[in-house]
Amino acid sequence: MVMHPELMLGLAHDRHRDLVAEAQRARLLAAARLSRRSRRAGQGSAVRGQPTGTLTSCEPVAVAPAR
Repeated sequence: MVMHPELMLGLAHDRHRDLVAEAQRARLLAAARLSRRSRRAGQGSAVRGQPTGTLTSCEPVAVAPAR
């Protein structure tokens, strides 16, 4: 099968663009994983009674008397 040079060049450029896009996607996912891992490490040990996230605590809260 004989292919024209323009067709071969077009296929090569398409393949190159696909490889570049895949590499960019992989770098983006790796950066997101790293960022997420570092944020999780910062949350580490939560102090009891102090909320760590956006959800409210299920523990009963004792009200301190007014002074």
